[in-house]
Amino acid sequence: MTANPGRTTPVTAFAALHHAEEPLLLPNAWDCASALALAGQGFRAVATTSLGVSAVAGLPDAAAATREETLRLAFALGSAPLLLSVDAEGGFSEDPDEVAEFARELYAAGAVGINLEDGLGPAARLAAKIAAVKRAVPALFVNARTDTHWLGDGDGNSDSADTLSRLDAYQQAGADGVFVPGLTDPHRIAALVRRLDVPLNVLYTPTGPPVAHLADAGARRVSLGSLLYRRALGAALEAAADIRAGRTPTGPAPSYTDVAGLLPSTDGAPKRAGERAR
Repeated sequence: MTANPGRTTPVTAFAALHHAEEPLLLPNAWDCASALALAGQGFRAVATTSLGVSAVAGLPDAAAATREETLRLAFALGSAPLLLSVDAEGGFSEDPDEVAEFARELYAAGAVGINLEDGLGPAARLAAKIAAVKRAVPALFVNARTDTHWLGDGDGNSDSADTLSRLDAYQQAGADGVFVPGLTDPHRIAALVRRLDVPLNVLYTPTGPPVAHLADAGARRVSLGSLLYRRALGAALEAAADIRAGRTPTGPAPSYTDVAGLLPSTDGAPKRAGERAR
């Protein structure tokens, strides 16, 4: 692919994680408690999941319905001791300037990254959004997602003309990383990495290769997507079914005090807040 000679993205702490010896394993949270609990487990960076945020709010996912809920979560976590990347679907608008304004608000809240997806819409549309965001907030790490594998014909061909042309357009627009969910074959990941000028993000799936194999193929960021939220929901359903059947639920569960300790104090400050991570 063609490099962007005008790229001047600042090397932030979050950007540096994409170029470290080990790939960035990025868990996705759906509320304050899940994000802070993950940070407490040693995850320096945490992302949000649009499905989880939508489910908590009772709104549809991938329908540009959770702009305010997403922004509210970013503000709630902005001073927490973690590097926050926000799943913003398609930016909650088709107007690049409005997407850029949303990105400004996220950055002001303390977010260090944003994920924008094309939903198989025109590549030029997402490219315009990326360019507008980078002009408005150069330090915000823009991860550009294409859904050619996720929503496409399922052929899994990572070097298809459509995938490559989309990723090239997003790189040229200023994307700091690209995301191809649904791409899991290590050989195809390696082939795609050789064509890229920016770090490749892939989505972990329990039925796919382990993180170590994805890393060996060249993936520099491995996201968990909605998996943790869905696992948490599954554990809740399993516990309820056990109790109804007269069985004692098994598996770890944080105490009331543990969870309450993650939440803001009466003055509104997070109890585990620290210096804003950049």
